[in-house]
Order: sequence, then C-alpha cells, then structure tokens
Amino acid sequence: MLKPLSQVQMDTITLWYLVQHSLSSFYKLEQHFGSIHNAVQPESIPLWSGLGLHKNHLQRAQQFYTPAEQHRFQSILQEIQQHSDFVLSYHDPEYPRQLLPYSDKPPILFGQGQLAQLMQPQIAIVGSRKPSPHGRQIAYDFSYYLSEKGFVISSGLAQGIDEAAHQGALPHQRTLAVMGTGLDQTYPSQHQQLRQQIVQQSGTIITEFLPHTPPLQHHFPRRNRMVSALSLGVIVAEASLNSGSIITAKLAAEQGKLVFAIPGHIYSEFHQGCHQLIREGAILVDHPEQVLEDLALPTQWQAQQQSLDESPTSSLSAKPEIPEHLMPLYNQLDWTGAALDHLAIHLQQDAATLTAQLMELELLGLCMQQSGVYLRCRPIQ
Repeated sequence: MLKPLSQVQMDTITLWYLVQHSLSSFYKLEQHFGSIHNAVQPESIPLWSGLGLHKNHLQRAQQFYTPAEQHRFQSILQEIQQHSDFVLSYHDPEYPRQLLPYSDKPPILFGQGQLAQLMQPQIAIVGSRKPSPHGRQIAYDFSYYLSEKGFVISSGLAQGIDEAAHQGALPHQRTLAVMGTGLDQTYPSQHQQLRQQIVQQSGTIITEFLPHTPPLQHHFPRRNRMVSALSLGVIVAEASLNSGSIITAKLAAEQGKLVFAIPGHIYSEFHQGCHQLIREGAILVDHPEQVLEDLALPTQWQAQQQSLDESPTSSLSAKPEIPEHLMPLYNQLDWTGAALDHLAIHLQQDAATLTAQLMELELLGLCMQQSGVYLRCRPIQ
C-alpha cells in the first residue's frame, strides 16, 4: 500500500505535471528558484515567463490554480494513489543511486511491486521486437542463468526480446520492467498478463511518467536510457540494424556501461545490429558467465553468492536482515562503489558515525571496502 506522499514528493509531482515531463524545464526551474517547492508557489508562476520555457508550460502553469485545473490535477493524484505501490522523488534516500550521477535522471519514479529490486544489482537485456525463435530462446536462457545467479534482469516490457528476458527471470522472481507510459495502462496491451506476473512474482514495474501518459514514440528512448542507467551492463540479445535496442546500447555506452552483444549467422538480418555493435567496441559474448567475468564484480560477493547457491540448507531466512538504523546507509551503497565523503554528503552524517555503521555492515557481510570505496557485496533476496 502506498505511503502518504511527502511534501517534497507532492511538489515534485506538481512541477513534473506542469512541465509535462520536460527534464530540461524541470531542472531549470528548480535551479532558478532554489528548490522545487519555491518553483510551484503561486507567486513564482508569473516569473516563469522570463526563463525561456515552452509556451505550453507557461500556459499550463498560469491556469494551474484555476478550479478546473485543480480538479484535473487531483484526478492525477488519485490515479497515483490507486496504481502505485511506491513513489520516489530523487531527493528520497530510497531513490536508486545508479541514476543520481546523470543530469537527465527522472525527478520522480512511480512503481508497483518490490521496491527492494531497485537496490539489487541489475543487468539489462534488450533486443528486437520481432526476433527469430533462436534470438528469443537466447534472451530467455541468458535471463534465466543470470537471474539464478542473483541478478535482477531489467528490460522495457516490449514485445520480442524484452518479453523473453522478463519471462526468463520470472522463475527466480528477479525482473524489473521500465515502462514508457503511466502505470494506469500497459503497452503493448497484450502484455497485461506478463505485467501482472512480474508483480505477483516479486518483480517490479517502474515509470517516470504520470498517469494518463500515452505510449508516445519519444517516450521509449527515455525509457531505454533508464533501463541502461539502472544496470551494471546491457546485453543486446538480437537486433537488426534499425532496431531501437541499438539506440539503447549507444546510450549505455555514453553512460559508461559495458555493452555486450550476442553474435549470430553472418547472413542473418536478425543479427546485423549486434555485429555492428561488436565492430564498434561492444563485447562479444556467447555464454552468460562471460558477462559476469567482464563486469568483474567483487570476488568476495561472488564467493558468498556461490556458497549460498551450493549450500543445501540455504534459504531466505538464512540471509542476514539489515538493522533498521543501517538501512539508509545500505540504500546508498551500490555495486560500483561510493566514497566516504560522498556518503556523508547524501546522508548528512559525520564521517565517524558512517565509519562505524559501515563496519557493522561489513561484519554482517553486506558491505566491503575496495580501492577506497564501499560496495555492497551480497544482495537481499
């Protein structure tokens, strides 16, 4: 059940609604007024006109405090309450740390299912909407293998490779779907059952888009950039030269992510996009274990995970629970590492307190220090 929205979340939703999902306008207004709260105050609205914003945003803001627009906005809030299990502003401690370094991060996320999935290591699998049977099987097999190893498989809920990737991870209850619409609808509509399965089997659905947002074409590159940003690496399972997954791969490379491409027959049009990516520097893989090797995840975490997998008595109850006072710190850690000063700034705590808490997490086997940064070393399952 969705917790009551905080004032920061309410202000963020308000501004996000007024600028109609425009990232540039949102962050320009936040910077100009010093905070999101200041930007949406009635006395601030007349000042928007001097900031070079789109005329639609100005008109929407000028009409916002009229009874008709307030009624419409309240309807949006009711939809959020109805369809969301969680809402995260980028100021919230639970907001995924993977997204924070990017200037185009979504200011707010709406989600269904397990919030904890966002805090676990993710690997994205993307590809053609019209794959060959061979490509669909490969996506399923890679997803099944990697999710069995403890990784959340993220994709975009599209037809084809995305669908196979989600299905491959469902048996291990580790998949995350990023949508290009509001949570009140499913696109494509024939994936309604798949979407329900994801939520029912401890998966997660997220979107940056407000309710009543249709599946517009320009929303899908935005969805794809979030799929790659959340993940440690992106696997392109099968793609033609004009596949949208090629754009996802290039976005991932710009974000500094590792891009993996699975090769195929040289005369197959289904694989030409993957071959092009390999020529441009993507890593050729033909077995999912190679992905784990190239990601070079902390060896301590891999050893712990292997011992858990091989232990006949291992169970969810055997894994340590995180004390409540350590949760904010644990939520700030990820699989690539965070420096102590970075953690101190985000958590607004002194170094001595953080050092003591990090030591507690290390003793629980949930954190490790490597090359001067602190990393997670075991996922919560």
